Amino acid sequence: MACHEAMEAMMTVHPEKNQQVARRRRGATIAEEDYEDIASLAEARAAVQGCRRCPLYKDATQAVFGEGPERAEVMFVGEQPGDREDLAGRPFVGPAGRVLDEAVEKVGIDRARVYVTNAVKHFKFTPRGKRRLHQRPDAGEIQACKFWLNLEVGFVRPRVIVALGATAAQSLLGKGVTIGRLRGTPMTLADGTTLFVTNHPSYLLRIRDPEARALEQAKFEADLAMVRDAVASPAGRRH
Repeated sequence: MACHEAMEAMMTVHPEKNQQVARRRRGATIAEEDYEDIASLAEARAAVQGCRRCPLYKDATQAVFGEGPERAEVMFVGEQPGDREDLAGRPFVGPAGRVLDEAVEKVGIDRARVYVTNAVKHFKFTPRGKRRLHQRPDAGEIQACKFWLNLEVGFVRPRVIVALGATAAQSLLGKGVTIGRLRGTPMTLADGTTLFVTNHPSYLLRIRDPEARALEQAKFEADLAMVRDAVASPAGRRH
């Protein structure tokens, strides 16, 4: 049985579990035994607000789940929500999101057919006066949130996943990686999904030198062009 089919079979909601489903919709804390009853992407989006799998929920405004079609061809996975995403409750709505959107449009990927999410669903930060400075999630936090990413992959069933940055790649591959060694080479995951690895668009925003930034922007767009071609190929089309 395919990975996503097995996941769907395990997550059927039974009539006697209606009270648990209702609790999730109200955003109540979710017990471990309730997780197996999540039967759809909408259920998962509601349930994540009650997640207590790691301590990051304590300081974040809310969990930020993914957005996009339920049967997207491409799934982009970033690191975690930033300050703006944490406040808005939506992924990739800040400056890095704009860089991603512009690059996706430029290379000819249909943004309406893309699902965007993050490896970690709560914003991890350090307070600095009125500002909240981004902190990179650690291995335990990445592993704790892998449950939610697995649900998204299982329900969306993308043909191609793009890991934006080392945290996303670590979550998807289960080990630490070096972006420079993996970018430009498609990999096949256990369920047959094609994985590409590239830099997170926020990396481009941190480059001060205009020439260096233009060079990295071109590399980023070249990576996305490979994603476009993979989706357009016969093997990448959804049957």
